[in-house]
Amino acid sequence: MIGDLKGQKLFIVLAAFFVVNAVLAEFIGVKIFALEDTLGLQPFEWNLFGQTGSLNFTAGTLLWPIVFIMTDTVNEYYGQRGVRFISWLAVGLILYGFLFAFAAIHLAPASWWIGSAQSQGVPDHQAAFAAIFGQGLWTIGGSVVAFLIGQLIDVSV
Repeated sequence: MIGDLKGQKLFIVLAAFFVVNAVLAEFIGVKIFALEDTLGLQPFEWNLFGQTGSLNFTAGTLLWPIVFIMTDTVNEYYGQRGVRFISWLAVGLILYGFLFAFAAIHLAPASWWIGSAQSQGVPDHQAAFAAIFGQGLWTIGGSVVAFLIGQLIDVSV
């Protein structure tokens, strides 16, 4: 898979960049943003089969294209074996991160911390933390499975 030292260093850099983007996409994926509002445009009121709406996306969509470009880059230089390795590595580290997010939600908060952001409109830091990080925990299973299947199909094609 990896021959010389220069090739190994490049693989480590590409793999690290790939994994951090995948993990970060999962964690920021709980944020839903309005594309039109972000760009200062009028809402695009689409209508599809009687359903209407505007362009709302998960913030994770900003990073997934980078992950898939990295997949193609790694595949070009290190082949399917390299992509399979970093894909499984990313899945393992995403699950590791969410395991610790789950654990952090259930840690007893310091009493002073709970109300420390009331002046910023956050009456309960513990509830806010649990709501944000807990929301992502519900989607991690499907997301990881879809990611892994997509990666393995992409590299095979």
